[in-house]
Formats: sequence, structure tokens, C-alpha cells
Amino acid sequence: MVPLLRPMGSTASISPTSSEAPPQDALGGWIEEFIAYVQFERGLSDNTIESYRRDLVRWRAYCAIRGIGGGEAEPKDVTDYLGRLRDGRPPAATALKSSSVARMAVPVKSLYRWLVLQGRIADDPTAKMGTPARLRSLPKAISVAEVTSLIEQPGADLLGTRDRAILETLYGAGLRISELVALDVDDIDLEGRSLLVRSGKGGKGRVLPLGGGAARALEAYAVTSRPELARRSQSAGPGGALWINARGGRLTRQGCWMILKRHASLAGLEARISPHTLRHSFATHMLDAGADIRVVQELLGHASLTTTQIYTYVSDRRLREVYITSHPRAGRYTTPG
Repeated sequence: MVPLLRPMGSTASISPTSSEAPPQDALGGWIEEFIAYVQFERGLSDNTIESYRRDLVRWRAYCAIRGIGGGEAEPKDVTDYLGRLRDGRPPAATALKSSSVARMAVPVKSLYRWLVLQGRIADDPTAKMGTPARLRSLPKAISVAEVTSLIEQPGADLLGTRDRAILETLYGAGLRISELVALDVDDIDLEGRSLLVRSGKGGKGRVLPLGGGAARALEAYAVTSRPELARRSQSAGPGGALWINARGGRLTRQGCWMILKRHASLAGLEARISPHTLRHSFATHMLDAGADIRVVQELLGHASLTTTQIYTYVSDRRLREVYITSHPRAGRYTTPG
């Protein structure tokens, strides 16, 4: 086994943020980062993403009118903003219905919740603001057989070896795409079969076990593909980046998402794949196999057990489906005629 090793006790450096920019510039940068997050991490539809962007641009316009930076906003500013939307005052051109105002408040609330989790701001000005009741969307997982089909799509060439290692690691460790692309070479310990995630939500790191499939794929990538890809770099090199693109630079979230989509299309799964699909499948399959929910919570890096509990509903539903289709006396009850 070829070790890629860094002492597990070392701390992560946090990448520079736009918080040093002037207030309005900082808010604009935060909005763009947040839009990238909801697109590549949460897998929202294109229409929802554009709606979020429009609503957040309107919130930024309000902040400009008031002369406040996004990080300086207070609860009274949010209340005033929503009131202006209802009354048709700038930044609104016409008075909006209460239902529209409630919908437009959601992206603002989501943005500030994300900023707090990222450590960009200390207090969420929308924390006490209610949001309209919405149906909870269930995670979309694919079957174990479909995961296997997806992982087997990449070939054995330079990029295929890298892509297989990416897919194995996403599913094998249940990572977010942002966590995957942030990995450095020294975050992987093949000898100890573990990896160190430094970039979890809220800056909380965690050490995760590596299964055999992921470890073998990572070893093949580390020995063959990565050294060659690193030599293609036009600059001083990609630093400690584990995942390298065809030009020798660090692979981005967008690049990783395109890799996932390409192989999903080859496996006939494109319509069912989002950036979070393998993470959802990891959690669902673990619980289906009897894993303790608190263990799954730690593996996923969820701060709250409530976030993980949605997967128990998916697993319960799966148990019911298996029971109905498998038990000889589980047919639907019909009233005697």
C-alpha cells in the first residue's frame, strides 16, 4: 500500500474569503459563493437557482439603499426590507402579494444561515424570522446496483483512473463535493485507511474511514494518474491538491460535477443524479444495513441529529416496500365481496 500521509492532529488553513472587501463588494461575493453552493452542493433546479439569484440581488439593492453591508444587517433591516416589498417601495417596483414576499424571504434567510455556518458572520439577522411551511423533500438515493454501475463507467486511462477514484471516494466516505475537491494529498492515509476532512460545514473537521474500494482506487490514482497530471501544470504546481484536472490545476466543484454527470449519463442515470446523490445513497444504504443513526450523523458531519433523521424515513419506507413485495401474506387487504 502506498501511504499518502499527514499527521491527523494538524489544523486546516481556511481559504481567504471576501470578508475583507468593502461591505457591498463583500455581500456580492457572498451571494455568488452561496449561489454556487446551492447549485453544486444542494442540486437545486436551474429555475430555483435563478429565482434565488434575483431575490438576493434585490436584497443587495436594499442594502445599498440603506448604506449597510450584508454583514451589518440587523433584524429590523430584514423587517423593513420585507415591508418595502409589500408596499411597493424601492427596491420593489410594485407592491407584492404576501405569498410572494414570503417566498422571496427564503433565499435571504438561507443565505444568512449559510454565512453563519461558514463563519463569515457571527449573528443571523433572520434567525427569528419565520418561513412559510414547505413540504420536506426527501433525499434522492440510487440503489447499490446503480452505484456499482456508475463507479464502473470510467476506463483505465489517465482520467478514467482519476474519475473512478473520485466516484469511489464520494460514495465510500459520503462526502460533499466541496469537501472532496478541498482534499490535499496529505489528508489521505492509505496505510491507515482513513481520510481527513478539513472543510466541513462550520469549519468542523472529521476523520473518516476508507473502505477497500475507495482505498484501492485512490492508490491506483496516486501511483499512476496524479503524478502525470501534476506534470502538466503551467505554474509552480497544484500544491497539495489531491484531485487534479487535465490542465494540472486543482479540480473545482464544477469540474467534479461534470465528471459525475458524464459517467451518470453513460450508466443511464443522468436524470437521477445530483451533486448530493452519492452522499444521500451512502447514508441511505448505511441505515438500510442497520447502521446506528448517530454513527451516520458523525460520518456525514451533521451538527444536528435532526438533519440525519430524514434518512430514517427513507429507510423505513424502503423496509415497508420490501415487506409488501416480499412477504407472502403482505398483499393489500380487500373487503370481502
